[in-house]
Amino acid sequence: MTCYDRRDLGLLLLRLGTGGVLAAHGAQKLFGWFGGHGLEGTGQFFESVGYAPGRESAAAAGLAEAGGGTLLALGLATPAAGAAAAGAMAGAAAVHTPNGFFNQGGGYEYAASLGLTAAGLAVTGPGRLSLDHALGHAVNRNWMVPAAFAATGLVTALVVGARNRRLRTSEKDEQEALFEETFDE
Repeated sequence: MTCYDRRDLGLLLLRLGTGGVLAAHGAQKLFGWFGGHGLEGTGQFFESVGYAPGRESAAAAGLAEAGGGTLLALGLATPAAGAAAAGAMAGAAAVHTPNGFFNQGGGYEYAASLGLTAAGLAVTGPGRLSLDHALGHAVNRNWMVPAAFAATGLVTALVVGARNRRLRTSEKDEQEALFEETFDE
């Protein structure tokens, strides 16, 4: 009998792949690495899609992705790491939802896949090939899973809700301006 089984190897592969992708995306936002735009450029984009203030929103998303991804890859603080990454991906999915599901049309498929995988890892746990296991699961207790998801869910709902309100207000203002312009002529 081996010390590690197929489940542990599978979880390691999922953690490394998902965590690595998330960490790279976060590094694009935070540092401009891997063809990213850094905090300034990403902040401007975030502002344009309703996340304000843009720079701070980009920093929060970048930290959730880079930090959550790195921790997932290491298998450390897995409930918090997975929940944080899932929350960041929920925010990304909100931006892409108007474009439908599939990524090729600008949809939310990619963000949903990353977020669901991160959430699944948070719930399942990192397996024995992880720092959580090596440290006796000090930051990976069963109660931490619902606590991490509750906190992340609350923050995500507040942030995405504020964004949606900003977009509705902006659309209403644009429609009123167009209406006034049409009848002023």
